[in-house]
Amino acid sequence: MKPLYVLNGPNLNRLGKREPAIYGTTTLAEVEQICRGAAGERSIVFHQTNSEEKLIDLVHEAIDEAAGILINPAAFTFTSLALLDALKMFEGPVIEFHISNIHKREPIYHRSYVSMRADVVMAGLGAKGYGVAVGALVGMLADDESELIEHLNFPKPL
Repeated sequence: MKPLYVLNGPNLNRLGKREPAIYGTTTLAEVEQICRGAAGERSIVFHQTNSEEKLIDLVHEAIDEAAGILINPAAFTFTSLALLDALKMFEGPVIEFHISNIHKREPIYHRSYVSMRADVVMAGLGAKGYGVAVGALVGMLADDESELIEHLNFPKPL
């Protein structure tokens, strides 16, 4: 079974210390544990980088190795056409994730290049929302709808 790639962009290594009023006090190490706990039997490849080049290299690696990508591109969300182009080469599901609700923030944060490729965009759930996002990604990879509903703990349809 191919792993899930959880990729984190610039400054997320400072989670827990950086602007806690916006990003909370959960650290990146705690985020990694949240992701691993939510993945069930799926393995997680978890990375953070402050480098656009490295993030693109990790997407290229995921193209060959991953079942799905959960990406918090941070500032590269709004600036990187190169990241968008790399993500467009990935054939599996992609979830774009943001800790804060980028649409409630300053206008510079309202246009995401990554959203042009993402299958799902999640924002505003806080750092603990990574677990929800990993669960959604696992569910998207499920063989059938009943497996998706079971994994996400949604009520079963009538």
